[in-house]
Amino acid sequence: MQRLLFDGHGHDMMAKACAEAGTPPAAMKALIHLSPDVPTPMRDIASHFGIDASYVTALVDDLEKSGLAERRPHPTDRRIKTVVLTPFGVEVQQRVFAIMHTPPSCFEVLSAAEQRQLRDLLMKVVAADPRLAPDLQPSSLAPAR
Repeated sequence: MQRLLFDGHGHDMMAKACAEAGTPPAAMKALIHLSPDVPTPMRDIASHFGIDASYVTALVDDLEKSGLAERRPHPTDRRIKTVVLTPFGVEVQQRVFAIMHTPPSCFEVLSAAEQRQLRDLLMKVVAADPRLAPDLQPSSLAPAR
């Protein structure tokens, strides 16, 4: 599984997504994390990724330079800076999700029934991970053919 994600299809999809967005991988992860509807405090990005706030500044700088996001003051606390996707950022994020959710072509060696079984098993594993379960949506894994 690790080789498929980091050396195979996953690696290729991340490279395609980064090319689509015109950002390095770290900024791509931030782009994927941002909500298209809700401004995200920069400190929440730091907390989510377990990184220093100064590094978040660099990530957001990359997103702003690409026209994907912008900083805004928090509506009730001017000490807090939030990050919000621009309309262009929302479009790019949607294209990136389409790229990242493309199932590996090697899955074609499985029958439709095997693909459904694999999907169901992976959803079960994801649901058992407390960090991933809240984000689990039926669309998070591509449907079997």
